[in-house]
Parts: sequence; structure tokens; C-alpha cells
Amino acid sequence: MEKRAYEIISNANRMVKIKVIPGHFATRHSHVNYCVDMTCVKSVLGAAKAAAKLFSDSFASTPVDTIISLDRMKMVGAFMAEYLSHSHVNHDRDIAVITPEITNDKLLLRDNFLQFVKNKRVLLLTASATTGKDVKSVVEGISYYGGEAVGVATVFGGEFVCNVPTVKIFGVKDIPDYASYAPTDCPLCKKGVKVDAVVNSYGYSKII
Repeated sequence: MEKRAYEIISNANRMVKIKVIPGHFATRHSHVNYCVDMTCVKSVLGAAKAAAKLFSDSFASTPVDTIISLDRMKMVGAFMAEYLSHSHVNHDRDIAVITPEITNDKLLLRDNFLQFVKNKRVLLLTASATTGKDVKSVVEGISYYGGEAVGVATVFGGEFVCNVPTVKIFGVKDIPDYASYAPTDCPLCKKGVKVDAVVNSYGYSKII
């Protein structure tokens, strides 16, 4: 399967790249015809810093108190906090970066994290937002806990509508035939095409 993989490089910064694998993949909410591997952005110093800079430049005029980091994006989130703290509106602000739990697709804040969301301006950072379901749920959760969602930053995003500013480095336009289907309506399944792998934020596990 990896032999089919190829790289897509950001035009804004060539250090930011993702690996794309065509096939048939099952995610938590959908079936997709491409696996988008963002391990490099999540794990490699230079790529993480470069991605953080792109996001921070987009939100440089946005006051931010807290970054909620999902999908193992905490290294990117830490660099974002550093960059944002040097912007005019966030000058010397001690920005928090937290990774709360997602339970039954809902944001769950333990008491020790509540102080970073209640009455705070919160930026959501995630690796992938294809259907937008998780993003919308977390944005609603931020409001439920008394915070204000001020933006969403995602490495790879699909075409969805969100009521806060959303920035993505890569989108479905970068993979022209990318498609996402509800598991019950997946045309690949209906054609009898075998699922190559199960995919989540940690990576993919081949189905033999």
C-alpha cells in the first residue's frame, strides 16, 4: 500500500508536506478513498514549526488565551502559542495548550482544564477535519463550557461550514478526486472493494 504513496508539498512553505495514499480506508465517521498521513507535521521539528508559523500568521490579529490541540498536534500547538504570543494582540500573553478528552464525539473538560476554557478565547487545532463533525462538536463544547471559539486550524480539511474562521493548509482541492462517504453509503463497499486499512489520528492499521 505504501508503494502507492506520494507527497503533497505546501506552496506556502515547502517544509510542510503530507503523504497521500490512494485506496479504501475506514475512519471513525466515514470511508475515504485516500489516507492522508500527517506524521511528518505532527512529529518532525522543522515541519511542526513551519506549520505552526503558517497557522499563527493567519490568526496573528486574533486574541487567543488557549489552544485546544487534538489528533496528536500538541507540538504544533506549542509552537503556535510561542508565535502568537509575539503578535501585537497577544503580546506576552501566556497562552495555554491543552488536549482534553473527546468522549462519544463530545468535548469533555475535567475540572483542572476548565480554567483554560471558561471565559477564555479558544483556538481549536486539529490534524484533519474532513466531514467537520468533530470540529463542530468541539466548537459547541467550548461554548458549553463558557469559552469563546475564535478559530479552527487544521492541516487537511474538507468542504464544511463552520461558524468560526477556519484555516487549512491543505484541502480537497489538493487531492482532486478525494471523496468521503458515510459507511452505509460507501460505493467502494458496494462494489466489494476491500478496506485497505483503518485510520485514526495515530496512523493506519492494514487489514490483511
